[in-house]
Amino acid sequence: MKAFEIRDSFGVDSPKLVERPDPSAGPGQVLLKMKAFSVNYRDLLVVNGVGRWKPPRGRVPLSDGVGIVAATGNGVSRVKVGDRVAPIFYPKWLDGRVATEKMGQALGGAAADGVLAEYTLFDEASLVHIPAHLTDEEAATLPCAGVTAWSAVVPPRDITPGDSVVVLGTGSVSMFALQFARFLGARVIVTSSSDQKLARAKELGAAEVINYKTGPDWPKAVMELTDSIGADYVVDTVGGLKEAIAAVRLGGMVAFVGLLSGMTSEVDLVTFMGKCARVEAVDVGSREVFEAMNKAIEFHSMRPVVDRVFGFSELRDALNYLREPRHFGKVCLRA
Repeated sequence: MKAFEIRDSFGVDSPKLVERPDPSAGPGQVLLKMKAFSVNYRDLLVVNGVGRWKPPRGRVPLSDGVGIVAATGNGVSRVKVGDRVAPIFYPKWLDGRVATEKMGQALGGAAADGVLAEYTLFDEASLVHIPAHLTDEEAATLPCAGVTAWSAVVPPRDITPGDSVVVLGTGSVSMFALQFARFLGARVIVTSSSDQKLARAKELGAAEVINYKTGPDWPKAVMELTDSIGADYVVDTVGGLKEAIAAVRLGGMVAFVGLLSGMTSEVDLVTFMGKCARVEAVDVGSREVFEAMNKAIEFHSMRPVVDRVFGFSELRDALNYLREPRHFGKVCLRA
């Protein structure tokens, strides 16, 4: 079979298309014929060999994909041949709270191979059925970006109808967060440097938009839009915690889910203390969370936002497109 491997160097040119032996399903295992994949900012960190995401040579990249069950091993009962499923980001995090033993083998990074191959092999417990109304490319967006946004926004969070939720940017997690917050009846405020992207966010249900390029002090703009109270909730996909805390209300919450601005952030501790705010880091979620999200997506007939679809062999182009960044929503690959 064909697969991508990160070979002799790091960078967007490092993954190379190679031939690997066809895998076969053993007891409890499921063989998937992959149909589509999606690319996340994390994948740029992996191929560039950054920090804890640095992979060993020979690693198959990408955590997100969807496939058709091609074969099953003895004892498999959760799926059958022909089912369309996606592997979960953390194959051992099936339910419950975070724990070390559940989060040690994230796909497509330092610890385990990812999904960018013609065929993949998984334990049946780490697979989730996909909503039938979604295209393969739409379905491939769910395992990381979708589940992360769901974990950041939906209960046990306490967002109620009419609450103000600020979503930073118009990338993949941000657009999922916008759509999920609308499920809850929230008033969503979206930031971007592009008026064109902000117009599209309005079409998806954003109540208010802020262009942080023409008005760099976006926390001030949030205050003006909330009668000087501040947002009830901020989904920080950027990593600028100082600004997110400045924008949140007294007793509000910041969901920290992204690192686009770098690996460190300066925080005004006086402001943070004065806000009595809560900051919680969100790292994807469990199979249980994934399945709950899928039920809501089915109920609302929601469609993830796919910006552009590349061919299987066009990984470098997809990564560069993501890096620029020109995308609105998700960047995908078709098998």
